Amino acid sequence: QVQLVESGGGLVQAGGSLRLSCAASGRTFSDYDMGWYRQAPGKEREFVAAISWSGGSTYYTDSVKGRFTISRDNAKNTVYLQMNSLKPEDTAIYYCNARLRSTTRDYWGQGTQVTVSS
Repeated sequence: QVQLVESGGGLVQAGGSLRLSCAASGRTFSDYDMGWYRQAPGKEREFVAAISWSGGSTYYTDSVKGRFTISRDNAKNTVYLQMNSLKPEDTAIYYCNARLRSTTRDYWGQGTQVTVSS
């Protein structure tokens, strides 16, 4: 089992940037594809971005393409989400997700708040 701890959230003005980090522990990090999800008040949790275990493949929801970049450092057991050109609609709690390769077994972090002011 893997444990996930997010950090890097905060309050930023529209147009600004933040970098989220998710540190993993407990099992070999490269056993997992990693992702970021977010949940805004009154809305369901939605997919934001994902990266394969090797870092060779990345995926984004349309609303963040060209603004957000997901990356990982397997030597540091950490996945990142670089968020640029932030918009008020990006305001949400951001959750780190780990999916054990070749399974549907998901693990979640506790979330980090991102607030973008207009």
